Amino acid sequence: MLRSKAFSVLKPIPLMFGQSNLACKCMHPAIASHGHHCHRRSVDYRQRYKTCPFSAGGRTISTSQMQVMAEELPGVLVLDIGGTHGVLENLAALLKKHFHLITMKEFLENKKEMSKKIQSIFVFECRPTIDQQLLESLPNLKVIGNSGVGVDHLDLKMISNFGVKVTNTPHAVADPTADMGMALMLASARRLVEGCQIAVSPETKCFAVDWMGVEVTRATLGIIGMGSIGYKVAQRARAFNMKILYHNRNRRRKDEEEAVGAHYCEKMEDLLQQSDFVMLVVNLTPETHKLIGKKELGLMKPTATLINISRGAVIDQDALVEALQKKIIRAAALDVTYPEPLPRDHPLLKLNNIIITPHIGTATVHAIHMMAEEAIANMLAVLSGQPIPSEVFPK
Repeated sequence: MLRSKAFSVLKPIPLMFGQSNLACKCMHPAIASHGHHCHRRSVDYRQRYKTCPFSAGGRTISTSQMQVMAEELPGVLVLDIGGTHGVLENLAALLKKHFHLITMKEFLENKKEMSKKIQSIFVFECRPTIDQQLLESLPNLKVIGNSGVGVDHLDLKMISNFGVKVTNTPHAVADPTADMGMALMLASARRLVEGCQIAVSPETKCFAVDWMGVEVTRATLGIIGMGSIGYKVAQRARAFNMKILYHNRNRRRKDEEEAVGAHYCEKMEDLLQQSDFVMLVVNLTPETHKLIGKKELGLMKPTATLINISRGAVIDQDALVEALQKKIIRAAALDVTYPEPLPRDHPLLKLNNIIITPHIGTATVHAIHMMAEEAIANMLAVLSGQPIPSEVFPK
């Protein structure tokens, strides 16, 4: 919620189609074979729908003609543009290069006409809500482009039953989210939030000599979920000479482990017992819902810190409150909670050994721009019948 307000003041950032497409630059090696086609594909699709001003045969295209051509673009549904919940205006400008933007209000006011035009939906900050009623009213819908990697807010099976594809943006989010994980770990270890409050408090007369944190350097970091984000966390942690343990559904290749000095724990319990910092970097699925509960917290060291940059529901928050209150673990640092934001009387908000940030793992100017580009590339690929860089399949 806060992110929309924070970015609404930003100036529009032009889509850099004059250079190689940014979404391709951050593409995973597994799909790199399609990367060199991505820029051309996007431009070809744009040219096919004549989105840019031009003159032809000495005749200048008029504004009214441009309007008609704009309406010939494939329609993309967004909740709104600007405001508290809408797509940021600079991202709307990117979408308009390839799509005819239709807001939910415009759609609801003229369903009969608009339903025929909408071929895609751009989901930003989990909005708009995709339900059966909406899908039934969009007969020409082909793709839902999610801005972000997590798709737990989408019913993939239901969407698939309508013949609609879902895409996400895993490549754009990896670096900023890994940065956020490291930031939370450092902030919690060195008690930065408390320290800032002490330093600026009008009641502070001197600094206590026994006010201390713990070190990150040479500590043991346990990463639960070693996908692209988890691996980037490991890359950063190695620079701090940390001992890196990880637990994942599938073990990484030996050369990948050696590159970051990571050691595989087949059992998550082993990782929990050994780690000074435990970082959660998993997708929210039925299997990972409340993955960390009373039992798992009890296995952690009393000096350990729990860090969550995945989804709030991965942790049993009631169990976490108890663990923090009783000093079963030292601290927690969360970029995600359930719900978001927490109710203002939630007990987690009353503790002094926790840091909570407003789900800002990808809230950087560059990352938001990159996610939009990646989502656009995905949607255009579906609409033009090309290989899809980041398709999400129902399990």
